[in-house]
Amino acid sequence: MRSKVTVVAWGTLSMLVVTPAVALDSNGQEPLIVTATRSGTEKQNSPQVVRVITREELDQQRRITSDSSEILSNLLPDYSPPRQKMSGSGETLRGRTPLVMIDGIPQSNPLRPTGRELHTIDFSMIDHIEVIKGANATNGLGAAGGVINLVTRRPEPGSLNQHFEAQLTTPTSELNSDTTSYRTNYGVSGNRDAIDYLFSLSYEDQGLYLDGDDDAIGVDNTQGDLMDSRAYDVFGKVAYWLDDDRRLQLSINHYRLEGQNHYVSVAGDRENGVPTTSKRDEPEGSAPYNRVWTTGVTWDDYDLAGMHLNVLAFYQDYESLFGATDSGTFQDPDIAPVGTLYDQTMAETSKYGLKTSLIKDGLWDDRIKLTLGLDVMRDDTEQYLWSTDRTYVPEIRYTDISPFVQMDFSPIESLTFSAGARYEYAKLDIDSYRTVAANNGVDVDGGSPDFDETLYNAGVVWRPVDDWSLFANYSEGFAIPDVGRVLRGINTPGQSVDSFENLRPIVTDNVETGVRFDNGRLNAELSYYVSSSDFGTRLTTRDDAFVMQREKTEIEGIEASVGYEFTDRHSGRVAYSHTRGRYDSDNNGTLDSRLNGLNVAPDRLIASWSARWSPKWTSFLQVNHAFDKSFDDSANGWDTDFDGYTLVDAAVGYQLPVGELNVGIANLFDKQYITYYSQSALDSPSADYMNDRYFAGRGRTLSVGYSVDF
Repeated sequence: MRSKVTVVAWGTLSMLVVTPAVALDSNGQEPLIVTATRSGTEKQNSPQVVRVITREELDQQRRITSDSSEILSNLLPDYSPPRQKMSGSGETLRGRTPLVMIDGIPQSNPLRPTGRELHTIDFSMIDHIEVIKGANATNGLGAAGGVINLVTRRPEPGSLNQHFEAQLTTPTSELNSDTTSYRTNYGVSGNRDAIDYLFSLSYEDQGLYLDGDDDAIGVDNTQGDLMDSRAYDVFGKVAYWLDDDRRLQLSINHYRLEGQNHYVSVAGDRENGVPTTSKRDEPEGSAPYNRVWTTGVTWDDYDLAGMHLNVLAFYQDYESLFGATDSGTFQDPDIAPVGTLYDQTMAETSKYGLKTSLIKDGLWDDRIKLTLGLDVMRDDTEQYLWSTDRTYVPEIRYTDISPFVQMDFSPIESLTFSAGARYEYAKLDIDSYRTVAANNGVDVDGGSPDFDETLYNAGVVWRPVDDWSLFANYSEGFAIPDVGRVLRGINTPGQSVDSFENLRPIVTDNVETGVRFDNGRLNAELSYYVSSSDFGTRLTTRDDAFVMQREKTEIEGIEASVGYEFTDRHSGRVAYSHTRGRYDSDNNGTLDSRLNGLNVAPDRLIASWSARWSPKWTSFLQVNHAFDKSFDDSANGWDTDFDGYTLVDAAVGYQLPVGELNVGIANLFDKQYITYYSQSALDSPSADYMNDRYFAGRGRTLSVGYSVDF
C-alpha cells in the first residue's frame, strides 16, 4: 500500500498519504486536492475561487525575489501590491485580511496583528500554496478574508536526498558590499523503513535597496524593514508509519528575521514628489525583529472503521519587536520631558490548539461525503513598551471552541451541492489595567466578555457539459477585531472591558458566482463577489499610530484568469482583478465613502509566459500592471489617489552538467515608482508621518543563483 506516495489533505495538515490508485479526471490528470478546504475538496469541485500556486511557480518567483508578500502579489492580482517592508499591514486579499497558515497551523495573530504573518517561514521551505478566496466558514477564526495555506515541502523518494542552493542579488547600478544580498539553503530528506524525514536550513543577508533613480530607499526604522536585515530558518519534519494506515508526524520550524540597524530614515517631501531615503547611521534602540517557534504533531488513521481521522496539535511562540521612536503615544512627563522619550513595543503571543476532522465518503452509492470536526485554540497575547517596561496592551487570554460539520452531495454526476455549519464560541479574559499617559493614563476595568456565532456555508457546482462548470457560493467568516489596538486606545475614564462595543467579533458575508473552463490545455475562470459586514473594521492612522474604526463595510469585485499551453514547451497566463470598497462613514446605514489603500488593492493585471527552449534552457517573463485608483480625500486634505505603474520581471535557467544556473532580473526597465501603500494607504494629520513613509519601490536588481540536487 505504501508503493504510491502522494500529497493530499484531509483536515488541517498537508500530509503524505498512500493510495493504491488515483482516479484521473476527464483530461487524464490526477485531481488536485485542496487541503485548506478541511474536507479534501478537489479544486474543480469547489464552489469558491481557489488558486493553487505550484512549486514551479514558486521557484520562478524565487529567482526574482525572496519577499513572501511580493511573491503572492506577483501571482494574485487581488492581493495588495507589496510594501517591501517587514510589516505587511494593509496588505489584503480581496480587501480583507486572510488567515495565513503553515500546514494548517495558524500564523495570524488575531488579538494583536503585527502585519508580519507572512514572515514566519522562509519560502524555500514551501512546496505549494493553497489560496481560498473570500470568507470561509470551515476554517473559522480569522478566515474572514480567505485562507492562504503554505504547504511545506515533503520528503523525496529514496533513502537520502540532498539539496543545496545559493543566490546573490545586487542592484544593476551599483555592486558593493552595502547593496549586495545573498541567501543559501541546504536540505536533506528521504525514507527509511517506516520513517519519512526532511530537514532544511536557510540563511539570508539583505543589503541596502536602491530605487529606479539609484537613490537609497528609505528604511522603516519603526515598523521594521527587509532591507538591511538577516534571517534564518530551521525546519524539520519526521513521520513514523505504525502500519499502512496509521501515521504520526512531528514538525518543527524556527524562524528569525532581524534588522541590522545600519541606516536611519531621511524624510522625503510628499507634496513635491521627493521619496524618503536612508543614510548610514545607528538608529535609536534595538533593531526590530521577528522570532517564531512553531511545532505541530499530527496523527492520521486512514481506515478508522472506513473513515479518515486527522488530529493536529500545535504550539507557537511568537515575538515581534518594533523599532524605537519618539512617538507622542509613548511620551510620559513622569519619565522624561515630553518629546524626548524614545521607546519601542514588543508583541508576544503564545498559542496552542487542536484541530480535528473525521471524514466519511462513499455514502449513499458514493453520492455523499460527510466531514465532522472540532477546533480548539488558546491564545495569550500582550504588548508592552520594551525600554520602560510599561503596559501598552494588557495580557489577553483568548479561548476559541469551534465544532463544525460539512456535507458534499452529488445527486447526479454533473451536480454537486455543499453545505455546512460551524459554531464559534469565543471568550476573552482581560485583567484591569492602566493606559499610557498619552491616552490620559485612565484605569480600565477588566472582564471576560464572550461571544458565540453560528456560521453557515452553502454552494453548488454544475457541470452541464464537458470541461465547463458553473458555481455559486455563500459563506460566512468570523474574526476577532484587533483587540490590542482597541484596548490600548481607550482614553476615557470609567470604561470596562465587558461593556466595550468595539470588541464585538466581525462576521463577514461572502457571496460569489462564476464560471470555469478547463480542457487540459486552456483553463479560464470568471467570478463576481460581494463581501459585506454590518459591523466591520477599517484601518486608518492617527498621528503615527494605526487606529481601527468599526463601521459597516462592503467590498465587491470581479476576477478573471486565463491560462493556455501554446505547446508542450510554452505556456502563458493572464489574470485581472477589479475591487471596490465602501464604508458607512457617519453610521447612518448608507455606504457613502470609499475605502482607501490601507484596506483595498487597486485594480491589477498580471501576465506571464513560461518557456522551455531546450532540455537545458528555460525562461520566464511576467508583467504586473497596477491601474490608477481614486479615493475620497481624507479629512486632513491629503491627496491619496494612486498613480499606477507597470513592472516587468524576467528570469532564465540553464541546466549545467551538475546543477542548474539561474539568472533573474526584477524591475527589468528600472521603473521609478512610489509604492501603493505610500501613495494611498496613509491618512494622517501629521506631515512628518506622511513624509517619513513616502517610500519608493525597488529599482532593477540582478539575481544569480545556483542549485543542485544530489
